[in-house]
Order: sequence, then structure tokens, then C-alpha cells
Amino acid sequence: MRLTLARSLVVAAVAALCAGAALAQDAGGPPPPPPAPTPQTTIAENDWRAVAPENLLVIDTTKGRILVELTPQIAPLHVERIRLLAHNGFFDGLLWHRVIDWFMAQTGDPLGSGEGQSAYPDLKAEFTFRRDPAMPFAAVAEPAGARVGFLGALPVQTQPDAAFAQTGDGKVHGWGLYCPGVVGMARDEGNDTANSQFFIMRQAYPALDKRYTIWGVTVSGLDVVRSLQVGDGENGMMASVQPDRMTRVRVAADIPAAERPTVQVLATGSERFRTLVTEARAARGADFSVCDVTLPVQVAGG
Repeated sequence: MRLTLARSLVVAAVAALCAGAALAQDAGGPPPPPPAPTPQTTIAENDWRAVAPENLLVIDTTKGRILVELTPQIAPLHVERIRLLAHNGFFDGLLWHRVIDWFMAQTGDPLGSGEGQSAYPDLKAEFTFRRDPAMPFAAVAEPAGARVGFLGALPVQTQPDAAFAQTGDGKVHGWGLYCPGVVGMARDEGNDTANSQFFIMRQAYPALDKRYTIWGVTVSGLDVVRSLQVGDGENGMMASVQPDRMTRVRVAADIPAAERPTVQVLATGSERFRTLVTEARAARGADFSVCDVTLPVQVAGG
């Protein structure tokens, strides 16, 4: 039987949600997510970074549009598969068959039950990657023995730069972090069993780090992800509700230039980014996490 996420993690997530719901009820309502820092200055034109059309996945849904930046630097096999399936129209019309509030939203199953997949072979896991000094990594924190920051728009953690000189290939070990909006590949119990199902995080869930391949991050439309109908098709919970669907999924490069959306994300090498991190640190204090940094985005066209 194909599992969308390891059963133990789903059970743990539901238990955590139930506990959180009980606490929220006592407090008079669900706790709001931490507020994103509001930029205090205008962002200069040269502080923006354009997302390449071949790395922009356009997911149109019954609730609105989600834009995902693909990350071939850390998961080339999975990005290649997503591009292929989108190009073939595989995802068009598929259900968001498992949506768990304060956790994630899952899709990519042609059966809509958690049992289906594409006709292509399963993929080898890409839970981690090797970071070389040329990668555009921007650190926001340096806990003992690690660096945490962004690779493009994706939050990641790696070994410190000092380890470059100590490795045979001149690179260091790294992995993506499951912050809100991060996109991961679902799999069966075996590591190398991902195929076509994927999920987008509605909230942070670090228990998934280094256990499910990350291949992208939502740069626009996290509000859409969080608005998707909650339910679980595998456990029959979708029978009494109307699940949302992906109406059409395309890579922007496959869309005529005059019709495709264009996306610009705040460049992590800019002074404005460094100010944004400082603002987030001040707002969160000792509770600061890389997940608290929300990169401004500009979307045009499409």
C-alpha cells in the first residue's frame, strides 16, 4: 500500500494538532502564526532576484494560484520528474486528497486515495545535498557546528564553511528545512519510493527534515495552500466534503512568454534582506527561526 507520509508522522501530527486545538480552545481561539516583519523601506530595483521560467511551477487550483520555485541544486532528479509530469499534463485535475490543518496539503495521486502514482519508475531519495562555496547561500544564524539560512528562497541548514577544507570534494553537507510553503515529495516506507505525490507545508514541521526530499518552495500562494479543504481521502474523511483540485499545472517555461507570470524574490545578498532578518530577530527574540523570515515577492503577468 502506498503511504503518503510515514504513518507515525501523520499520527504524531494529528496528536499535536489535537493538543494544540485544546490549548487554543482554552485561550479562546487558535493561536495566530507569528507575524511576518513588514518592510520599513522601499526595496530597490536591484535588490530583486528574478525566478527563472524553467524553475517556476504554476499550480492553478480551485482556490487560486500557487507559485513554486523549483530547486534543482538540491534535488535534480525530483525537479526533473516534476517538470516532466507537468509538461505531460499529469497533475491537471488531481485532488488535494490529504489536507491536514497546521501540517500540510498533499496531491499528485491519480487515484485520489493515497494509493496511486505515475507510470514512471520511483525516484532515488535526495534528502540532502552537497553545498559548494559558489552556491548563493545566505546565513541568518550560526548555531554550534552549523549554518542556517537561505539557498535562493529555500530555507536550508548546512555544515559550517570551515568544513570546506576538510572534505574530499570541497563541499559541505546540507539539507532543506520544512518551513511553511516548502514542498516535499511523498513516499512509501522505503526511502527510494517517491514517484508523483507531493505535499506543501501549511506550517513548519521539522520532524520531516532529512526524511522526505524537498524540491521547491512556495514563493506566492501560501494563503491558497492554507485555504484548501481539510480532509483525508485515504481514511475516508473526504467522503463528506468536496476536496479541492489542481485545475492545471505547468512550468512557466512551457507557457507562452506573453501569458506566463513573472516572479521576483528579494535577493538574499541584498542589504534589504539583512535588514529583514534583523527585524525578524527583534520580533521573535529567543524564539527566532529561519522559518520566521518571509521573503518579499513581486508577481506580474499571467
